[in-house]
Amino acid sequence: MLLAVDVGNSHTVLGFFEGATLRSHFRLATDGSRTADEYAVLVRQLMEERGHDWSSFSDAILASVVPPLTGRWESLLRDQLGREPLTVGPGIKTGMAIRYENPREVGADRIANGVAGYELFRERSEQPSGVVVVDFGTATTFDVISPKAEYLGGAIAPGMMISAEALFERASKLPRVDLVMPSSPVGKTPEASMQAGILFGYVGLVDGVNARIQQALDFPVHVVATGGVASVIAEHTTSIDEVDDDLTLKGLQVIYTRNQGTSR
Repeated sequence: MLLAVDVGNSHTVLGFFEGATLRSHFRLATDGSRTADEYAVLVRQLMEERGHDWSSFSDAILASVVPPLTGRWESLLRDQLGREPLTVGPGIKTGMAIRYENPREVGADRIANGVAGYELFRERSEQPSGVVVVDFGTATTFDVISPKAEYLGGAIAPGMMISAEALFERASKLPRVDLVMPSSPVGKTPEASMQAGILFGYVGLVDGVNARIQQALDFPVHVVATGGVASVIAEHTTSIDEVDDDLTLKGLQVIYTRNQGTSR
């Protein structure tokens, strides 16, 4: 089996692949204070709950947007699996041309999202079109892939949690609220008003950015959403076509397959 690890700013997600099939996955908090050994113990416990151990896996692929943790996870995977993990970065075969001014500045998760979004939609599409992947993470990112599998760039906005926390911290009379969609955009309490502003505000942000992206392109796009609150927001947008919560992990599996036979 293949172990795919996506280290994000807020959460780290591990996926168990048998071939191209995602059999199981789990999520844990990204904690910069943990050592590789501490992560190893935690991951082993979570694996055991799903009937696996380190011997279940023959290889691993890693994507990390947290530089201080990249080396720790590489060390952990190397020690546990007895071989170097495949780390998404410069020199890795992705099958996708990067048209960013500096390709090294594109986050590994955004590359994985783009690869997965393009591959999954291409399998179902009868006509050439591009893909926009909207990822609701610590930041809300929009990644644009052309019909020729080119990563063209995108947009980055503050994530919903960041915005909500900033509002709570800077406005002394406003409370923390759960990020659940309110029944009406007209709130009758401070909590409901904040939920209306944050949640419906992000619906407007997503539809607005996607509309401007489409206006800037000379080809149609299929919009895929992923990340923590994707399903909550997507239901109320007009621009998101589908939600795939496992898109990043699926992209890592595709990238791993494309690098089979390369030296590490």
